[in-house]
Amino acid sequence: MPKRDKNSVSLAGEFAVLSQLALQNFNASMTLGHTKGVDILISDPAKRMYRLGVKTTCQNSKKDATKSKDFGKFLDSWMMNKKHEDVDDDALFYCFVHIVDLEKEKIFRFFILPCKIVAKYVKEEHQYWRKAKQKEGRRVKDTDMRLLRIGLEGEEYPVDTPLAKSCENNWEFA
Repeated sequence: MPKRDKNSVSLAGEFAVLSQLALQNFNASMTLGHTKGVDILISDPAKRMYRLGVKTTCQNSKKDATKSKDFGKFLDSWMMNKKHEDVDDDALFYCFVHIVDLEKEKIFRFFILPCKIVAKYVKEEHQYWRKAKQKEGRRVKDTDMRLLRIGLEGEEYPVDTPLAKSCENNWEFA
């Protein structure tokens, strides 16, 4: 099987999110083209409007967790950007899609967070990461790359980390 390109993984995540939103009775449509930072527009039955950014990862094994020396065990991580640190919008949410692609089945997990929680986490995570590397005596070149990690129940983290238990399938907007 040829290597899957990132665009295909992203589209798979967006379509999977659209199907879940339909099952939750939301009217949702994928944005095409130039809707900056938003992948899906949503209206709920009460006619409130929301925007959803979708970030997708795909792994080829059913491992339960990833381990980081600085951050401990976590479910998965998604690439973010420095610009996500300053987003403050009550109508903007992110859905982090975790796809496990096994030979005979595909498992989709969805983690939904308000942008304020994402902004706080990516800012604090990056600051902690920089300080940890500097303590090790490493010279740290600052970049715009950030990570959002979904943590696991019972683990301790150096920064306030969203836990899978509290944000998985959290299709309640507002």
